[in-house]
Amino acid sequence: MQELIRKADVLNEALPFIQEFKNSIAVVKFGGSAMENPELTRKTMRDIVLLEAIGMKMVVVHGGGKAISARLRELGVQTQFINGLRVTDADTIRVVDDVLHNNTNKSLVDGIAASGGKGVTISGKGIMRAEKLWSSDPESGEKLDIGFVGKVISVDVNPILDALRYKFIPVITPLAMDFYHQPYNINADTAACEIAKALKARKLVFLSDVPGVLRDPKDEKSLISVIKTSEVGSLIADKVLTGGMLPKIQSSVEAIKAGTKEVHMVDGRIPHSLLLEIFTNSGIGTEIIEG
Repeated sequence: MQELIRKADVLNEALPFIQEFKNSIAVVKFGGSAMENPELTRKTMRDIVLLEAIGMKMVVVHGGGKAISARLRELGVQTQFINGLRVTDADTIRVVDDVLHNNTNKSLVDGIAASGGKGVTISGKGIMRAEKLWSSDPESGEKLDIGFVGKVISVDVNPILDALRYKFIPVITPLAMDFYHQPYNINADTAACEIAKALKARKLVFLSDVPGVLRDPKDEKSLISVIKTSEVGSLIADKVLTGGMLPKIQSSVEAIKAGTKEVHMVDGRIPHSLLLEIFTNSGIGTEIIEG
């Protein structure tokens, strides 16, 4: 009986959040190790279907870097990264396109269907316009050509809104086209931010391999639960925000300036982390808000 009462208490705690977020758009970026774990992926897709069932409008943007690297190894194609971005030549962009659409995206759409939801593939190539992104040598500052890696310059949200209107959950690949119909590889974090900005989504959630923002990277107990946008500058100066977390936070601030209310950094390796972050008073990750 006590276990049943505890479950009822959990539902009761979620009620005000369910009421507040009903009919709001949430963009979830799903990537990292959680995507490589079929059971975690199944649970995450089920949680997304649950959120949609109680009235939230869910949009999924996914990565696929590990699956892409595995396919390239099978084909004997060498992979090089510069400043965290995959150098993408003509052979690589074809592999990226194939893996994202026919492997990763399909498995997530199938996972949504298995939980009773309606997922639909939306190719990023159909909604995002991009221009070539150049990198630079961190020491000399020399401009570096990293191939078909793009910077998003516009997002057509109409296909996403049409899908949401008919109770579908859009699952979007991180690819874009330029005005000459050349496909470009887009960093999935960046794609999620640009889509959230264009939709003016209520929430943007990153499900990745870290608990959130840690004041001390070696101590998970140093998790910072809430970061205000006004605090980001000092956290950068204090070297709290470094590496891959830095562009995530900077993009998050841009999304908030564009109208997103909250951005969440959550450990996707924890089962039901999405629900725990959104529907509990304390949350389990880092929330970035305006202030």
